[in-house]
Amino acid sequence: MSALRSTVLLTAVSLFSQAVGFVYRVFLSRMVGAEVMGLYQLVLPVSSVLMSLTAVGFTAACSNLSARYRATGNDKAAHQTLRTCLWGFLAAFGAVALAVAPFSDAVSVHLLGDARSRLGLLLLLPCVLLTGIENIHKHFFYGSGNVRPPAFTEICEPLIRAGAVLGLLWWFLPQNPERTVGLIVCGMILCEVFSAAALTLLYHRFMGQKRSGEGVPRQSLAKKILHISIPIGLTSLLGNLMGAATAVIIPQRLVQAGQNVSSAMSDFGILCGMTLPLLTLPTAFISAMGLVLLPRMAQSAALGQWERCRRQANKAVTAAAFLLFPSSALLAVLAQPLGRLLFREEAVGRFALPLAVAVALSCLESVFAICLNALGKQSLTACHGLICGAVQLLLTWYRMGLPGVGLRGYVDSLLVSTVLGVILHWNALRRVIALRPRLFPWLVGPGLAALLSGLCARLLFNVLLSAGLDGGALCLICFLFGILIYFCAMAAQGLLHGSKNGVFSSPV
Repeated sequence: MSALRSTVLLTAVSLFSQAVGFVYRVFLSRMVGAEVMGLYQLVLPVSSVLMSLTAVGFTAACSNLSARYRATGNDKAAHQTLRTCLWGFLAAFGAVALAVAPFSDAVSVHLLGDARSRLGLLLLLPCVLLTGIENIHKHFFYGSGNVRPPAFTEICEPLIRAGAVLGLLWWFLPQNPERTVGLIVCGMILCEVFSAAALTLLYHRFMGQKRSGEGVPRQSLAKKILHISIPIGLTSLLGNLMGAATAVIIPQRLVQAGQNVSSAMSDFGILCGMTLPLLTLPTAFISAMGLVLLPRMAQSAALGQWERCRRQANKAVTAAAFLLFPSSALLAVLAQPLGRLLFREEAVGRFALPLAVAVALSCLESVFAICLNALGKQSLTACHGLICGAVQLLLTWYRMGLPGVGLRGYVDSLLVSTVLGVILHWNALRRVIALRPRLFPWLVGPGLAALLSGLCARLLFNVLLSAGLDGGALCLICFLFGILIYFCAMAAQGLLHGSKNGVFSSPV
């Protein structure tokens, strides 16, 4: 499958998954409320930490080595790679589960700061087990260049998760907050059962009797896997630990500032469980683009085609800015009415503007990171990520401790760390491939057009609201009007197809 077709397919799947996931989150928040959403957001980062300890390194190794062996026709070695990664993951998971399960009570009370998180923490263990099996098979397919099997599961997975979780809640509610979070995780487990089983079956069907090639000695293969998996796993672990620490700090600092536990958890749930998911809806494009851009750019770098690498990086940054800047601006303008309409929470629009800026910049940061990873600079990217994570953690702890700051401290720290990440990644990419900055098509042009579209959409919103129009129709009209204004502004600046600096002016 060509790069364009793969990108289109993965983008469509990502958009579909994110749209279904967002609708699922809307119904979930309505059924359980802001406090349970906050408790769920407190438990959720633990799964990322557990995945870093067990699966992340092995999935990266499986993708990297299977791509290499399949490209040389050594299917037997590719099969050996997947099996070895699976056994390595199972061994790591067993050790982690034996360490976490007996101390789950202490972890929930002393680390997470809320005893009600214990049941969800315990139920995360089988969920992580199934997710690891799923991800290793999924990244084998990505490494092999066959995106259809993982695309199939990506389509089914959000539908099954939404049905399982919402069905369990509908059947068993009302429950106390701890059991409610447990029901949510149980629904996630049911979803992962499907994904792990489906990808395992699709793998055996895809490989069939493909065992051509000489294979590779076990010890040599194990060394290669560990050489890739250990640094990536440790880096991911440090980053996720800082992310989890930030999530734990937010409600604790709110309580220290004078809020009661229930109110602090509700505010945390609204910010991280409603506002941020709303603003990050358009970012599905970035992950899909990364899955295709990374191997293509890595191939160009391996062949010494540096001019092609520069073209690919330029097109990726330009496309990301073109798509993400207007959507972030319009979602920031419409966050409050959308929050009231979807989540029945007036506070969803709080801090929408700075958070939208942070989301837009984080997409540029992600594109720079993808390019650096493709050029073999994973350690540099990881170092930058750890620096930004540490800055965000420390700033969150400090700012939220100041009188009267509250959640604004977290928003400020997120914005500062994102800007720092963009600067660090860009500076590194400039040095590696001598990429020249194109400030007008990357930032100035799309930024000005997005600002104009947001202001015009806000003006239209106020006019139609005063005329008596409200609800979803009002938001949709304003969003479409803003998109029209954005395209007109981009065309007026010569940034559309056919111009020298246009978004679609040169091939990747």
